[in-house]
Amino acid sequence: MLTRITIHHVEMTSPDQLVPARPAKLAYLLMQAQRPSPAFNRFLYTAVGGDWRWTMRLEWTWEKWMAWLDRPELETWVAYVDGTPAGYCEMELQPKETVEIVSFGLLPQFIGQGLGGALLTDCVRRAWQFGGRRVWLHTCSLDAPHALAAYRARGFREFETEVVEGGVPERAIGPWVGAHGDVPS
Repeated sequence: MLTRITIHHVEMTSPDQLVPARPAKLAYLLMQAQRPSPAFNRFLYTAVGGDWRWTMRLEWTWEKWMAWLDRPELETWVAYVDGTPAGYCEMELQPKETVEIVSFGLLPQFIGQGLGGALLTDCVRRAWQFGGRRVWLHTCSLDAPHALAAYRARGFREFETEVVEGGVPERAIGPWVGAHGDVPS
């Protein structure tokens, strides 16, 4: 289905622009995934993005995932609650000392529990430590309803907005086939 998508590009140009969130209501442990694992990152991508129509990487091969992950300029950080992955962030150090937060989000069962703002705060702090003089990301009209407001609340400012037409599934596919009750025939 062809859909109009509004893409918001947001940035911070100084660590002082970060507005830290309140401490998380849930205790979590943030750990870097130090060994590239296509299966694990694909799990995170589908578990977090399935409800928001993240489909770009679904057809990636194991080799393409490994090529993406096995680079010193890419880091994956995972938040665990009681040993269970609750959310994650992928960040990439790019030319000109820029860090892009490429993927960020929570698994569905952890949304609305006071974790997102704290996790975003921790991820942005790490992005600044990663060597950037600028931290940026983009979100779009297909993302979680409060995503843009959450980024603004942490101090991100919009530097570009664009409207594109793109092919997206008519409805969210969820993290696996049948997650939303639609069972293939």
